[in-house]
Amino acid sequence: MSARQETGTASGHRVVILGAGYAGMAAAVQLAARVQRRQEARVTVVNAQERFAERMRLHMTATGQRLAELSVPELLEGTGAQFVRGWVTAVDADAKTVRIDDDRVLPYDTLVYGLGGLADTSAVPGAEDYAYTLSSTQDAELLADRLARLGSGTVVVAGSGLTGVESAAEIAERYPRLSVVLVGRQESGAAMNPKAKAYLHAALDRLGVQVRAGVEVVKLLPDAVELAGGESIAADAVLWTSGTRISPLAAAAGLGVDEHGRILTDPALRSVSHPEVYAIGDAAAIRQGYGIMHGTCQSGMPTGVHAALSIDRVLRGKQPKPFRFGYYHTPVSLGRDDAVVQFTRPDGSPRRICLTGRMAVRYKETVTASPWPTYGRMKKMPASGAFWPRGGRFTRVRRAK
Repeated sequence: MSARQETGTASGHRVVILGAGYAGMAAAVQLAARVQRRQEARVTVVNAQERFAERMRLHMTATGQRLAELSVPELLEGTGAQFVRGWVTAVDADAKTVRIDDDRVLPYDTLVYGLGGLADTSAVPGAEDYAYTLSSTQDAELLADRLARLGSGTVVVAGSGLTGVESAAEIAERYPRLSVVLVGRQESGAAMNPKAKAYLHAALDRLGVQVRAGVEVVKLLPDAVELAGGESIAADAVLWTSGTRISPLAAAAGLGVDEHGRILTDPALRSVSHPEVYAIGDAAAIRQGYGIMHGTCQSGMPTGVHAALSIDRVLRGKQPKPFRFGYYHTPVSLGRDDAVVQFTRPDGSPRRICLTGRMAVRYKETVTASPWPTYGRMKKMPASGAFWPRGGRFTRVRRAK
């Protein structure tokens, strides 16, 4: 059965935004707040779920903690943007269409591609079948159910990056009856300065997390994790946080991508092969002076804001400006009552300054809670204003004429 083409009745430039994560929501609200006043464009946001997934807090969901119910359609109310719930199953960059759930086709004049990454369980045999992930709220809830049913046993967290550290700490604190083992190729906190890294390791030790650095997982079994060299760790549950993969939709659409499947962009975040497509967040290979940006909320939201401002400029007959971004901090929770915040240079390298303990907890909670209120403030901004990242935070500035 052929998919139905949706033409709609509203006039104007059609902007379709794929993905309602941190970057996609920033683009949607920032752009819709502008164009609805001039009624020269209509914005459609496509996402698989109506609930906004707080990716930075999924380690809390995975341990059975309830998060706020944040509704994407409710946030978009009053902006003029339309919400479409469904899975993006194909993009035709030449025909300028998006296929939703294989039975609907949305045409666009400008596309904002913000489909984020997922946990990469394809690289190691058994990971797809036996590991839990934090790719979505539903995935995190599956792990929460498993942990709640374990009377005792061992949980292996595979991946020693910051997601793995936060998850291991949260599980160990929430379920002290479980043994938690954090395994990875690199040392946890390797990118931090010595003080911050020492604090992180001391916190994991206090929580009883066994850290195994410099090891490689080569296979997952129903009840064990096999390491290179023949060693095996018995496991009642495995959380996979080692690496991410990007949706193959962009490459299949004929968009220019890098070796990881991320869309190659020009300085204004437009696809180098299809300039009517803007790539944001994890989906984009964005080059700055220090190299390719890595995907975080800290960098994702600014890309969404910049794409919105660029589209707005083009609609007003102007050229988009180059995107510039520098990192500011690396906040890491170590359970509910402890944290470490490493302040960084723009390229992400550590500064000498860091926060630890309760002060770091308050700082991190303020940062991780800020996206949703920021979206709300974007809806109310004057036509000449914009929320733009400065010093790691979003500040309202006057828009250039």
